[in-house]
Amino acid sequence: QVQLAESGGGLVQAGGSLRLSCAASGLPFNSATMGWFRQAPGKEREFVAAISWTGGTIDYADSVKGRFTIARDNAKNAVYLQMNSLKPDDTAVYYCAARRLMPTRSSRDYVYWGQGTQVTVSS
Repeated sequence: QVQLAESGGGLVQAGGSLRLSCAASGLPFNSATMGWFRQAPGKEREFVAAISWTGGTIDYADSVKGRFTIARDNAKNAVYLQMNSLKPDDTAVYYCAARRLMPTRSSRDYVYWGQGTQVTVSS
């Protein structure tokens, strides 16, 4: 059974850092793209970053470029999101997601999702 499990969220002051992890298991396909999305209360789910199976293709939302870094370790079936210089606007539930083939920015393209981990950035 497919499972994606996020961890690493928490409360941090503006300017601080957090590292999110996502452990994946049971994916019915290989060459999976892994993505990170976030959703604040009352707002639409928003693309954050995505990485291809080999790590050769990486994409970031403009709002996080230069501050966040996505990486993966296929031997551990894990994907990470290093978040630096956090801002209050980064506050959201962060979700790990998986899809077949290449990265995209649309949440509708991702078919497997974790339960999310809360990130709260105080001013």
